[in-house]
Amino acid sequence: MTGPRVLIADDQALIRGGFRLILTTRGIEVVGEAADGAEAVAAARDLRPDVVLLDVRMPNMDGLEAARRILARDPACRVIMLTTFDLDRYVYAALSLGASGFLLKDVTPEHLAAAVRLVGTGDALLAPSITRRLVERFAADDQPGRTRGVHRDLAALTPREREVLTLVGRGLSNAELASTLTLSEATVKTHVARIFAKLALRDRAQAVVLAYETGLILPGSRD
Repeated sequence: MTGPRVLIADDQALIRGGFRLILTTRGIEVVGEAADGAEAVAAARDLRPDVVLLDVRMPNMDGLEAARRILARDPACRVIMLTTFDLDRYVYAALSLGASGFLLKDVTPEHLAAAVRLVGTGDALLAPSITRRLVERFAADDQPGRTRGVHRDLAALTPREREVLTLVGRGLSNAELASTLTLSEATVKTHVARIFAKLALRDRAQAVVLAYETGLILPGSRD
C-alpha cells in the first residue's frame, strides 16, 4: 500500500464500506473505522492514522468535538470533514479548529482518493468558491460579541505577508500568487511558510478562516 493511512468515521456502515472500497482499490490503506465521534477519538489515539475522514454529524459525540480532541492529541494528524451539504456551520467551526478541508458525501471516487492523498502530504483541501461561501456565511457571527477588525497577531506580518495572506484567503494557489504578485513560486512558498509560522496556522484552510475573521477580507468583497 502507498499513500496516507486513513481512519473512516461515519455512523452509516454503507458509507464507511463504500469509502473503504474506493480507497483500498486505489492503493490507500484504511487502518480502521468508527461509527461515532467517541469511537473516532479512541481509534485515532490507538491507530495514529495520517488522515481521518470524519462525519460532521454523528451520535454520542459529533464530528466537531471529535476533531477538536483528535487534533489536540495529535497535531500532525489531518482531518477531512464529511458533510451532506456544503454550507454547514459545523464544517466552518472544524476548519477554525484546524481541519484541513471538507468533502461532500456524494464525492466521486477519483476526487475522494485525490483529496486523501493531497491532505496526506500536509496540504489543505480547498475548493475556493465553496470554502469562500462557507466562511463568508459564518465568519461574521461565529463568535458572539466579537469585534471585527485586525487581529493583534497580524501585527507580526510584513506588508507583503499581509498581501499574501489576503490572496491566500481568496483561494489563490502558490502559482496564482506568484503570477499576481510577479514573484517566483519559491519566494511565494517562503512567504506562505513564514505567515503560517508567525500565526501558528496549520494550512491554507485556517488561513482562509483567519483572513475573514480578522477583517483582512470582508464578506462580500470583490477580488
